[in-house]
Amino acid sequence: MPFKAILIDFYGTITAGDKEAVEAVCTRIVETFELQMTPLQFSIHWGKRFFDTIARSNHHDFQTLYDCELNSLREALSDIHVDPAPFVRELEEYWSNPPIYTDALEFLWTVDLPVCCVSNADTAPLQSAISRHGLHFDGVVTSQDVRAYKPDPKIFHAALEQMDVRIHQAVHVGDSLHSDISGASQIGIATVWVERTSRIHDIGSCKPDRKISTLAGLNTMLQG
Repeated sequence: MPFKAILIDFYGTITAGDKEAVEAVCTRIVETFELQMTPLQFSIHWGKRFFDTIARSNHHDFQTLYDCELNSLREALSDIHVDPAPFVRELEEYWSNPPIYTDALEFLWTVDLPVCCVSNADTAPLQSAISRHGLHFDGVVTSQDVRAYKPDPKIFHAALEQMDVRIHQAVHVGDSLHSDISGASQIGIATVWVERTSRIHDIGSCKPDRKISTLAGLNTMLQG
């Protein structure tokens, strides 16, 4: 298929996801408040509430990613009544300056097709991360821009419109089976799953069209 545009996720695909940052926050919470669970158990406890919050925070009920993290953490810590804001601010700082994957840099330097970054992110931290790493995209669409989170179709349609391409002319690349692969697949966009070993827990099970372990060689694969 001669694609005319690439849609690509950011955190976990181009840069490292926030797994280590989340784990560090969870460890600090467990130790500070002497919780009767391990950091891993608390991360799952918090994670379930976070995914539930994200799922109901679209369109008229939209909340920023910061607020989704804040409210889900407040719910996870409801028994001890503490202010979760300092912990979420640590995550926001990470979102503004995450480490970038070498294979992603190589891909972005050599890619021939126009690329649109499609991210479940708040706009300001994402733009800060893009600027810090000196990256260029032909388009950028965030969940905050369109008031919808992947896998909601609205964010993908916004990216297609921004790139001025039709569904069959685009391919979406991402590391989340739930957010990226399921979301793009449900409206007919071709998908490539980047199976990063460092990814935080994924609740998805959708089958991608192609699977890769790094972005190295992706440009050649898509052209072929």
